[in-house]
Amino acid sequence: MASLIVKSAVAEFLKKKGMRCSTELYAALDKAVAAKLDRALERAKKNKRSTVMEQDL
Repeated sequence: MASLIVKSAVAEFLKKKGMRCSTELYAALDKAVAAKLDRALERAKKNKRSTVMEQDL
Protein backbone atom coordinates (compact mmCIF):
# COMPACT_ATOMS: atom_id res chain seq x y z
CA MET A 1 0.00 0.00 0.00
CA ALA A 2 1.20 3.51 -0.76
CA SER A 3 2.06 5.80 2.11
CA LEU A 4 -0.70 8.15 3.25
CA ILE A 5 1.72 10.75 4.56
CA VAL A 6 4.36 12.93 2.93
CA LYS A 7 7.56 12.27 4.84
CA SER A 8 9.22 15.52 3.81
CA ALA A 9 6.20 17.53 4.98
CA VAL A 10 6.22 15.77 8.35
CA ALA A 11 9.96 16.35 8.75
CA GLU A 12 9.61 20.01 7.77
CA PHE A 13 6.71 20.52 10.19
CA LEU A 14 8.71 19.06 13.05
CA LYS A 15 11.85 20.97 12.08
CA LYS A 16 9.94 24.26 12.27
CA LYS A 17 8.94 23.26 15.80
CA GLY A 18 12.57 22.58 16.69
CA MET A 19 12.16 18.80 16.67
CA ARG A 20 13.48 15.88 14.67
CA CYS A 21 11.80 12.59 13.87
CA SER A 22 12.89 9.00 13.95
CA THR A 23 12.45 6.80 10.91
CA GLU A 24 9.97 4.70 12.89
CA LEU A 25 7.68 7.72 13.25
CA TYR A 26 6.69 7.62 9.59
CA ALA A 27 5.37 4.05 9.72
CA ALA A 28 3.53 4.68 12.99
CA LEU A 29 2.02 7.92 11.70
CA ASP A 30 0.98 6.24 8.45
CA LYS A 31 -0.69 3.46 10.44
CA ALA A 32 -2.50 5.99 12.65
CA VAL A 33 -3.77 7.92 9.62
CA ALA A 34 -5.00 4.70 7.98
CA ALA A 35 -6.84 3.70 11.17
CA LYS A 36 -8.43 7.14 11.45
CA LEU A 37 -9.57 6.98 7.82
CA ASP A 38 -10.96 3.46 8.32
CA ARG A 39 -13.07 4.71 11.24
CA ALA A 40 -14.21 7.72 9.19
CA LEU A 41 -15.28 5.64 6.22
CA GLU A 42 -17.21 3.26 8.46
CA ARG A 43 -19.06 6.23 9.93
CA ALA A 44 -19.84 7.53 6.44
CA LYS A 45 -21.18 4.10 5.44
CA LYS A 46 -23.37 3.97 8.56
CA ASN A 47 -24.80 7.31 7.48
CA LYS A 48 -25.48 5.87 4.01
CA ARG A 49 -22.92 8.10 2.30
CA SER A 50 -20.17 7.22 -0.13
CA THR A 51 -18.31 10.43 0.66
CA VAL A 52 -16.15 10.71 3.76
CA MET A 53 -16.66 14.12 5.29
CA GLU A 54 -15.03 16.26 7.95
CA GLN A 55 -17.57 15.24 10.58
CA ASP A 56 -16.63 11.58 10.06
CA LEU A 57 -13.25 12.26 11.62
